[in-house]
This record gives sequence, C-alpha cells and structure tokens, in this order.
Amino acid sequence: MTPPSRLALLPLLGLLLLTLIWSYNWIVMKSVLDYIGAFDFAVLRCVFGVLLLFAMLRLRGRGMAPPPLGPTVLIGLLQTVGMIGLAQWALVTGGAGKVVIIVYTMPFWVLLLAAFWVDERLKRIQWLAVAIAAAGLVLILQPWLLGGHLVSSLLALGSGFCWGAGAVVAKRLYRRQPVDLLSLTTWQMATGTLVLAVISLLVPERPIEWSGYLIWALAYNAVLATAVAWTLWLFLLRALPAGIAGLSTLAIPVMSALLAWWLLDERPGPLDSWGGGLIVAGLALLSVPGLRRRG
Repeated sequence: MTPPSRLALLPLLGLLLLTLIWSYNWIVMKSVLDYIGAFDFAVLRCVFGVLLLFAMLRLRGRGMAPPPLGPTVLIGLLQTVGMIGLAQWALVTGGAGKVVIIVYTMPFWVLLLAAFWVDERLKRIQWLAVAIAAAGLVLILQPWLLGGHLVSSLLALGSGFCWGAGAVVAKRLYRRQPVDLLSLTTWQMATGTLVLAVISLLVPERPIEWSGYLIWALAYNAVLATAVAWTLWLFLLRALPAGIAGLSTLAIPVMSALLAWWLLDERPGPLDSWGGGLIVAGLALLSVPGLRRRG
C-alpha cells in the first residue's frame, strides 16, 4: 500500500513535470521555425495531438460523442486557432521569452471577461493584480516603437486574449450542463485544427524541410505537450486546489524566459525585464486567494 506522504507528493511531482514540459515547449516551438512555417507546424502538431487525444478517449471507454457543437466550435476557434495559431505566428519575429510572458496574460483576460460574461465580481486584490500586469504589459509592448517587435507582441497578446476568452466560454458551458473535460479538449482541438488547415493552405509559407529536429518537435508536441501534459493537467485539477494548480501558470513563463535566455541567447532589455517581472508579480498576486483557501 502506498504511504500517505508519497500519495501527497505525487501531485507536486506532476506539477513540476507539467511545468517543465510546457516551459521547454516554447523553446521547441521557436527553434522548429528554422524548418517549417508557423501555420504548417501549428496544423501538424494539432493533428498528431488530436489523434492521441482521441486514442485516450477511446481507451478510457466513456464514449466518443462530442460535447454541444456550438460552444465546442467556438472554443476551438478561440483556443486552437486563436491561442495556438497566433502564438506560433508571434514566434516568427518575436523571442520565445517575450512571447510566452505576453501569452500568459491569459488569467487576467479570464478575470476581465468573466466579470462581463459570467457575472463574477473582481475582488480588490484581483483589480490590483490586473493593474500591475497592465503596467508590465505596456513596458513589454513598448507601443512607442513600431515595427516587427510590436507586431509580434500584439500577436502574442491576441493569443493570450483568445485563450482567456476560450476559458470563459468553457466556464459558461460547464455552468449550463456537465461536460467531460477531456472530450471537450479533444473535440475543440479537432474542429480548430480543420480551420488551421485551411489557413495554412491560404497563407504562403516556406517549404517544409523535413529533418530529425522537425520530427522530434512534432513528437514532443503531440506526445508530451499534448497527450501527457493534458492528462497531467486533468489529474492536477482533481488532486490540487485551484490556487496550487495555478502556480504552474506562474512558473511556466518564468522558466520559459530563463530557458530562452540560456538556450537561445535571448537577452531581455531593461524594459522587457521590468515588464515581465510586473506580469509575473500580478500572476503571483492572483494565486494568493487560492493559496489562502488551501490553508
């Protein structure tokens, strides 16, 4: 029989593994652009990810029926087309460290959108977190500087917004009726992948250069970043309080930025560092209510 202390340790080890997988994936997503266009890679990673998710559904034995079609398609447009597509596009001209920090403004968009769509009032500490993150976002975006830097940052911002909007739509769906999270994840990605495929056919991109790294990057995204990571996430949502699980949201952009500095030699400027620090501080502040409920 497994000792209780070891059982309590499993979710924390899962949280660490999930953080490592998703953090390093931003390095993979940036590096693979030397061999393939942004939308082509987004489509391929989603195709293989969807196949694995469908296999997981099949093995679980709870049926393959899709959730309600309308909300599922909308979530697919937001989270797969919007979040994944725009993030990968942003990496074409933007550094991985900067892009990931902007994309991970998602929790702040969830708060703001939920206040209007789900009628959830923001607490004072949440408003303070949003204000701190907004100040950091301005420092990173540097809207007074025009060019590719700003375009990449705006694409990353759009990715974070779509991610947050998709989460709010999913939350509204959960309130109306019980929906299986793995089924919703699988079917929204399947519908979004079809739209991404059309976009990749319409947008001219560099020819695909098949290489060992490209194949490895696709395998990493499909197996680790999709199938394994989403399984871990579902486990953590059940095993940990929301505040503790939310620590992964705080750790991933920090670790990704450090990895980009180390592996890609992306040295952030002073404003980028201050801006990233403020956004991470805002994310940490959002974790406080959940951590208090833990105690």
